[in-house]
Amino acid sequence: MTGPWRTTARVLTEVFQPPVVVTVLLLISPATEPGFPGTIRFGLLGALFVCVLPLSYVLVMVKLGRITDHHVSDRRQRPMLLLLALVSVVAGLLVLQLLQGPVGVSAMILALIGGIAVLAAVSAFWKISGHASAIAAAAVIVVLMFGPAFLPLLLLVPAVGWSRVVLRAHTLGQVIAGSLFGGLVIAGLWWILRNYAL
Repeated sequence: MTGPWRTTARVLTEVFQPPVVVTVLLLISPATEPGFPGTIRFGLLGALFVCVLPLSYVLVMVKLGRITDHHVSDRRQRPMLLLLALVSVVAGLLVLQLLQGPVGVSAMILALIGGIAVLAAVSAFWKISGHASAIAAAAVIVVLMFGPAFLPLLLLVPAVGWSRVVLRAHTLGQVIAGSLFGGLVIAGLWWILRNYAL
């Protein structure tokens, strides 16, 4: 597929890449708790450890020629990067606990830790779609947080999945698996942690 469709696919892939989607999730994670929007600062702190630091490392490695691209298209390069991201995320969680950050942010980070750990393990032998996982988790979590009015956000899941297939970054199976994992496992883990465990 060429022309405007491929351009559209590239835009969707870049706009809804996991670090961007997860940053937005972390910023809104305390939205239903007392003190919002003042508590956004905790979401920003979470985003620093979960998104900014790992992405910065990836960009430096791309610049040095040690990683193929910022989407880490080579599956063999993913497990180590995901492990480093996991370390950064755990560090962020510890800092938030020390600062007594809101439950919503901690629940989001814990759910992401679970998601990253599974993606790291799967990436060792199969290139499951991180884009699909992130957007599916985000769409479902936003609907759970704010209600049915946000159901149209679920349309982003097939749109982003389509972009990954069009760009030949993933197979349809990898996109479907990523979507189900994000929408059911990561979002489900967030729901349990947010409402029952923390």
